[in-house]
Amino acid sequence: MRIHVVDAFTDRPFAGNPAGVCLLDTEDWPEDALMQQVAAEMNYSETAFARPLPAGDDADWEIRWFAPLVETNLCGHATLATAHTLRRERGVVGALRFRSRFSGILTAHTHEDGRITLDFPAAPGTESPLPEGLSEALGVKPEAAFRTGALGDLLTVLPDEATVRAVIPDLNVMADMTRREGLRGVIITAPAPPGLEYDFVSRFFSPAEGILEDPVTGSAHTALAPYWSTRIDRGELTGLQVSARTGLVRTAVHGDRVHLTGHAVTVLDGTLHV
Repeated sequence: MRIHVVDAFTDRPFAGNPAGVCLLDTEDWPEDALMQQVAAEMNYSETAFARPLPAGDDADWEIRWFAPLVETNLCGHATLATAHTLRRERGVVGALRFRSRFSGILTAHTHEDGRITLDFPAAPGTESPLPEGLSEALGVKPEAAFRTGALGDLLTVLPDEATVRAVIPDLNVMADMTRREGLRGVIITAPAPPGLEYDFVSRFFSPAEGILEDPVTGSAHTALAPYWSTRIDRGELTGLQVSARTGLVRTAVHGDRVHLTGHAVTVLDGTLHV
């Protein structure tokens, strides 16, 4: 089985968010346990597996995503990485439809200049009280918190970019809180200072799923885009995820869908001897 390592939401190596990508040559999935072991071995926040679907199906490929500890319901950067790999390895351009187990049909549009636009379901937030332990986990009290429905994240708003960058979370407290609250992870976000190339910043933590801090989280932007588009009153925005690697995600809200655009770079091709 071939495996690719792709840095997503970046146009240069060793930035953005690395993902493992396995393109299968058959319509059969490997055993779930094997895919989970591969994801644990790669130890990236996500490893994607994609299998081809027969002609006439409602999608071109079926996709699944595995974090180091669990299979996940939605992953933006690994989907972008898979679309990039299909273009690079199979010459696929234009619209590419992925069927997912939990998030329906997801479309990736590959552009001639290398950009890829993902069409994902929006995850608008519902304001909620701050869960017990959240402020302790972050070391700062958020201004507001929002549940993101099926996405399963808690979007928390901080006053400014400097505060977001300065957060040093207590990941043990956060893992306990997210398990208790039935959350996938915690998004922290704030507006960007005026006059920059980006409109808002964010970070993402999911320690209960083995992701201490995700470098660039496409799926989180399905919640960030509706929130900031409403607050800023503009449909198209750019988010900067201020992890150590950083990455830019260009967002556009279209009703109940969110378009996420970014680049990707392959940094490694290899063979799994299993």
